Amino acid sequence: QVQLVESGGGLVQAGGSLRVSCATSGGTFSGYVMGWFRQASGKERAFVATINRSGTSTLYADSVRGRFTISRDNAKNTVYLQMNNLKPEDTAVYYCAAVLASNSASLYAGAFQYRYWGQGTQVTVSS
Repeated sequence: QVQLVESGGGLVQAGGSLRVSCATSGGTFSGYVMGWFRQASGKERAFVATINRSGTSTLYADSVRGRFTISRDNAKNTVYLQMNNLKPEDTAVYYCAAVLASNSASLYAGAFQYRYWGQGTQVTVSS
């Protein structure tokens, strides 16, 4: 059973930076496509970013492109989301997700495509 645990959320002022992490266990991390999603209060869960198995390819939502960076360390079984120039509209619970992928180039932007999910970490950006 794959387990994902997010950490690093918190309260930050607009324009600030924050890095959230997702540590995984119970599976072969390098075989998984990883993704970050977020869910603001009263809204549906939304795609933020995804990274392929080796970390050589990424995809971002338009709303975060140029401000957020997804990365992974396969030796540490961890995926990161570096968030810069944060805005109040980035306030949400951030979730990491994982799915086993046979294709090394695969990237997934749909929540339905992921099998494993973390419990989420709250990120609050004050204006």
